[in-house]
Amino acid sequence: MGGGALTRRGFVAAGSGLAIAAPLTSVAPPVVTTGSGRVRTHREGEVLSAKGLPYGRADRFRPPTAPTPWADVRDARRFGPASPQRGSEPDQDEDCLRLNVWTPGVRGRRPVIVYIHGGAYSTGSGSAAVTNGARLSKRGDVVVVTVNHRLGPLGYASLARLAPGFEDSGNLGQLDLVQALRWVRDEIARFGGDPGCVTLVGQSGGGAKIATLMAMPAATGLFHRAVTMSGQQVTASGPLNATRRAGIWLEALGLAPDRVEEVRTLPVERLIEAAGATDPILGGSLYFGPVLDGRSLTRHPFWPDAPSQSAKIPMMIGNTREETLAFLGNDPANAGLTWDALPARLTPAQMRIDIASEEVVAWYRQAHPQMTPDEVLIRATTAARSWRAAVIEAEARAAQGSPAFVYQLDWPGRLPNGRTGAFHTSDIPLMLDNVAVADSAAGNALTPMMADIMSEALIAFARTGDPNHAGMPRWTPYSLQRRETMIMTMTPRMEDDPRGDERRFFGRIPYIQPGT
Repeated sequence: MGGGALTRRGFVAAGSGLAIAAPLTSVAPPVVTTGSGRVRTHREGEVLSAKGLPYGRADRFRPPTAPTPWADVRDARRFGPASPQRGSEPDQDEDCLRLNVWTPGVRGRRPVIVYIHGGAYSTGSGSAAVTNGARLSKRGDVVVVTVNHRLGPLGYASLARLAPGFEDSGNLGQLDLVQALRWVRDEIARFGGDPGCVTLVGQSGGGAKIATLMAMPAATGLFHRAVTMSGQQVTASGPLNATRRAGIWLEALGLAPDRVEEVRTLPVERLIEAAGATDPILGGSLYFGPVLDGRSLTRHPFWPDAPSQSAKIPMMIGNTREETLAFLGNDPANAGLTWDALPARLTPAQMRIDIASEEVVAWYRQAHPQMTPDEVLIRATTAARSWRAAVIEAEARAAQGSPAFVYQLDWPGRLPNGRTGAFHTSDIPLMLDNVAVADSAAGNALTPMMADIMSEALIAFARTGDPNHAGMPRWTPYSLQRRETMIMTMTPRMEDDPRGDERRFFGRIPYIQPGT
């Protein structure tokens, strides 16, 4: 480890050397004039925030348009509505094209970090405490933005082949994000940000949305760096499978194909409830995600290669070592497994590839005899299902000559039932420096220092396109010869081809992106 004592205060002093904004004075928070109207900012700790700002208008099943202007000063104190969705996300409304800004001050030209929330393409919002931008904004003297957009059938129901007037319906959620990035381009300088230095960051579904934006012509030039955390999109849904899903959704609504137009006026609660119908391809509830529609998405995001339009955009690709512990670790049926019981738990729904579970168990018992059945369940499902797409994208970037900085998080978080591991979502609070919030899944008392390491890497990357800083060893990009990967733990280290034997074992089996 380079530079200085490893304390939270000392780390910053010995880290990237970035200037931290001075505390705000007691003067009234400024009113910012945007193209849609005036906005009153508010103090949030030592930075300013402006929440719930409209960046567009969403008429149902139509592409977004410019936001409706307002005459009075808008009091930007509260988050805007989340997209209607299944689950317990508060404050849901179709008027959800809103974003939130945190800034050290409205003067200056600071790097901009736009965080896109996860939740596949069906749940979540930009108002979660663990994605609050205040700490990162202060720490790095950067402007942070979080975004809400249309989800589920409102954002991704592909009706184009069923009726005229729905030509863009399969990618509306992505077009919303393009609209948000246009707002950042046009307005962020008024909040102290540099529209020429915009970094997209997203975890899980948020990372997949970013991978898709990297192949969308409409997004060209709107962002300049990309960070995907356990979220990839190798291929999009084909138009026929997407139409098949839309047909199942219409059936659940009780609508024949000649009544498609009625989805524009049905209560939104019915539209969301019908999304719980069984997916004809994956099982479970209906999958709604980006569609290869030949309009806004004309190629698959990372197949057969990395998109040329994004070749010059520096990229960071991350995953966590025990991704699927987040999905399987809270199920009592997956604890205390025996070797005899394990094959039945390695179902096609969990592995997501066509391979015999008995073969998988036999290989792990020979190659990793120290692992327990519980550990094999998590490692095998992670390697087969969650990690494969990250490897594919890293390989595609390296083959393109635009290699990515790749990391693997080994630092353990803690599940509510006490199980520990580097599971899906556990890098969010570390990267965004929010380990103190209640839903951060913080591992132990040293976790804030792990957040120092990762958040400083993000800040450095947002400034320069290179994540190196004094708190870690030299991080080199991923190559096909060495497969260089930063292992994120309290003493970060570079490894060549970590878990290479698992990569080779599962790499024999064709990978098809779930949902396509």
